[in-house]
Amino acid sequence: MTVLTGALLCSTSMQAQTTTAAGPAALQGTVTSAQEGAMEGVLVSAKKTGSTITTTVVTDEKGHYAFPASQLQTGHYDIAIRAVGYILNGPKTADVAANKPASADITLNKVTDIHQLGAQLTNAEWMNSMPGNGAGCTNCHTVQRIVNSTHTAEEWMQIIPRMATYSNGSTPETPQPLVPGPRQENAAPRDPAVIKRLADYLATINLSKGPVWSYPLQTMPRPKGRATHVIITTYDLPRPEAMPHDAITTPDGHAWYSDFGHQYIGELDPKTGKVTDYQFPTLKPREPKGFLEIQSDPEGNVWGAGMYQGLIAKIDAKTKKTTVYQVPEEWQSNSTQESMVSPQFSNVDGKVWTNNQDDHSILRLDVKTGKFENLGAPKTASGQTLRGYGIPSDRNNNLFILQFAGSEIGRVDAKTGEMKVYKTQLPNSRPRRGRVDADGNLWFAENGANAVGMFDPKTEAIKEWQLPTKRSNPYDVVRNNKGEVWTGGEYTDRITRFNPASGEFIDYLMPQEVNVRRVFFDDAQNAFWVGANHSAKLLKVEALD
Repeated sequence: MTVLTGALLCSTSMQAQTTTAAGPAALQGTVTSAQEGAMEGVLVSAKKTGSTITTTVVTDEKGHYAFPASQLQTGHYDIAIRAVGYILNGPKTADVAANKPASADITLNKVTDIHQLGAQLTNAEWMNSMPGNGAGCTNCHTVQRIVNSTHTAEEWMQIIPRMATYSNGSTPETPQPLVPGPRQENAAPRDPAVIKRLADYLATINLSKGPVWSYPLQTMPRPKGRATHVIITTYDLPRPEAMPHDAITTPDGHAWYSDFGHQYIGELDPKTGKVTDYQFPTLKPREPKGFLEIQSDPEGNVWGAGMYQGLIAKIDAKTKKTTVYQVPEEWQSNSTQESMVSPQFSNVDGKVWTNNQDDHSILRLDVKTGKFENLGAPKTASGQTLRGYGIPSDRNNNLFILQFAGSEIGRVDAKTGEMKVYKTQLPNSRPRRGRVDADGNLWFAENGANAVGMFDPKTEAIKEWQLPTKRSNPYDVVRNNKGEVWTGGEYTDRITRFNPASGEFIDYLMPQEVNVRRVFFDDAQNAFWVGANHSAKLLKVEALD
């Protein structure tokens, strides 16, 4: 017998379907409210008691939701929703039985307390609400921490310079100050007038002058149409302090993540939810800990860039043996930072690319000898340093350098070292990260222009498409083998699917704050993966059409 408690009521409604696009339903129902009736675009999540896996579906235009039986095992489930401006009418649970679909309707109540509404807003919604152009640093925390604070302008004057010296692998619970040196000096604002303007502004958007915000809160519309045709699976990581910056999958179907604030790279078995963490040594105890980019090579080995620890690391696909390659000490300083690693086509010449964000030099590792070579900081024709961030390689192991500080991309010939530079059409595009598709085209995120770009090396032409959702500010982009382009909103909690042929954009809302960084598409499983950098979770997104 199916047992439902709270306001999740047994339903005999004939409107409830017994099948879904992914097969027979295990749990289904309709979501309604007094204000809207049947509600489209409500995210409904189910998590089995004692499990580390949460499954999320989205209501259709009739307010109907359905969990495929393939996604829910028998057992007792807690139910949650995401619909800005609404809350559940009390706790919700359900018991799912084998071979017998549970039918349940959900009633939502309208939020009446402004603080309760504020707790539901995405970073983008907060910044859209703020006067002026909005503000918020979301490297270490959400905008919520700023707007809910009561700091005065005078207090912000003390806080801003201190926070600017923390590495971006910090959290409010575990700040990681940068060691004194060029990177710390460049990070901290020095002009008192600049600090004061920012401090004065922050004091106008928080709660320092009263119990409520001085501006109306703006919300974004809920998903509709094709944006509701999706299943999202969330996997909890065992270390609650983990910061999954990058997420990828390997040929065995396992997902891997880099811990942005700790010396770990983790492996997840999506079938069981089991996570295995591989710990790496701390070579520089005074420096911030953590990995940024992870990538796999043609043999399925996983590589990670060790940031301020001055290393890149490898996990052998077969033996799981870990190997650390330390950058020569004579090339290191207090500001050395290996943020990227590119082993995707190391089978071509036995070389793995990495970088040093301190002096913007490009490094290359000979895997057989374990020796690094330093190609120096790439220069434009005018002699300016190309301060690259993302460094994807192509099928000949040539390197692309994405100029996050400007609007250029560089292409380095692996054999000759010659570099050519190409400029985007959109100003201040800030190319951030990307990768080369099966046709040899480079796809990259234009973080500053709210756009994605594509460079065709055959024609040496760049095409650009701006995202329709304000403040998406894509961090990374990937094209799958169907020709679709996927990216994510750093502030919006939305994953964007784009068809370059039709020009159609689809935004899938995630069930939680994600702070999207690296994005990845597993063509073998037709699934998109992303890490929730501010929480210890990995998310898998599967479109149903």
